[in-house]
Amino acid sequence: MATDRKFASFSSRGSPPFRMSEIPPAGFCLSSFLLITDRGGRVLMGKLNHEYEWDHLGALDDERKRRFSSRWMLPSSHLIYGESPAEAARRVLREQLGLEGIELSGPVDFSEQYVANENICGMHWDLEFIFRGRYDGTVSHPAWKELAFVDPNAPKDEFARNHQDILRLAGMRN
Repeated sequence: MATDRKFASFSSRGSPPFRMSEIPPAGFCLSSFLLITDRGGRVLMGKLNHEYEWDHLGALDDERKRRFSSRWMLPSSHLIYGESPAEAARRVLREQLGLEGIELSGPVDFSEQYVANENICGMHWDLEFIFRGRYDGTVSHPAWKELAFVDPNAPKDEFARNHQDILRLAGMRN
């Protein structure tokens, strides 16, 4: 007996019949996040420079750049089409932090579903790949107006884009 379920197995050809040929109406994102910690267990985060090319670095439009620029964000990006999560993590390390040669472990994967836009029916899906590394130096990069090692248990309203949730999922936040 053939099932009438639609599994989260995507194929542009749409076969066999239980696979989906379209993305969910509210979207589906694949992202890599870096959790670079220092000796004290603080995590490297930045307040983005909204005048920088964040559309190129991490798929952020002008409205999101302005909205997120006053709060702490983890170095992260959506995957570029065809890019592996590990390749995306190395790209973030290089393009957003100007660092090379830091050993990254992972990924640890998490998924979330939520209503992203009340005007679009259905849930938005996120699949997050989290990579960890260690660095005890200072970091600066023009993509960020500020980069610092931040207490992962800082108040929730200090974080942008629900990045406190990424820290919580990774076991770094109470």
